[in-house]
Amino acid sequence: MRRFIVALIAGGAVTSAALAAQAHAFLDHASPAVGSSVATSPPVATLWFTQDLEPAFSSVTVTDQAGQRVDLGNAQVPQGSQSELQVGLKPLPPGTYTVSWRVLSVDTHTTEGSFTFTVGGG
Repeated sequence: MRRFIVALIAGGAVTSAALAAQAHAFLDHASPAVGSSVATSPPVATLWFTQDLEPAFSSVTVTDQAGQRVDLGNAQVPQGSQSELQVGLKPLPPGTYTVSWRVLSVDTHTTEGSFTFTVGGG
């Protein structure tokens, strides 16, 4: 009986951990890709997440090596693609850029992070 109770508790803990892990919008992939090098300046940075986002509480910025914003300030979650976040970019000269995001998933969990990409020889 004791083994049964221990197994039941352990199984519940694993299930709870799995449900908690699914309850956040994690970055799935991006364009430009995380850590990538692109030949020319992309017109838009697009991030895809593992869950739908709350548009009013989700943001993304792109900065250059000096910390200056190079995005157009028009971050949006496109209608019909609730797990996608995009922002327009100014023409980018060769260099390394940082994409920083903070999103709220529809289940009210917030996640944030950043990654870099390089344009040209950087």
